Amino acid sequence: MALLGILTYPDPRLLELSQAVEQFDAELHRLLDDMAETMYQAPGVGLAAPQVNVHRRLIVVDVSEQRDALQEFINPELVATDGSQECEEGCLSVPGIYANVTRAEHIRVRARNRHGEAFEHEASGLEAVCIQHEIDHLDGKVFVDYLSPLKQERIRKKLQKQARQSM
Repeated sequence: MALLGILTYPDPRLLELSQAVEQFDAELHRLLDDMAETMYQAPGVGLAAPQVNVHRRLIVVDVSEQRDALQEFINPELVATDGSQECEEGCLSVPGIYANVTRAEHIRVRARNRHGEAFEHEASGLEAVCIQHEIDHLDGKVFVDYLSPLKQERIRKKLQKQARQSM
């Protein structure tokens, strides 16, 4: 397995739409394994392929305390949402920035596993937030897109300044 580089906002590659996965092969399995290792090392609770500059519809998620409940969703789509919750979100692509975002409290997602088998999964609370957040990445959205234009600009400037200082 290998650690992958994570794109940082406002990198325009984070805005690209992801394509459906059609090949469920060893290359896909290696990518999923590398994404999981990258997510755990970061550390994060979710990672979408576009964050590592792979524009395919796949995400990995693990919101467990023990970090031993990895979930993989390939070609995920929300098929049902219910309720509303506001949760403070952060993102591996927007390091050090946290903001409240309103999302569905309960979701049902349809996806495929690494072998191409279809399944549905129901989630609520933090798990539902995480899955919705990662699916947004597949659609070229970052959680800061839910914030006001003023907050977006402040975040953009702060991250650009951090990037310059780290050079």
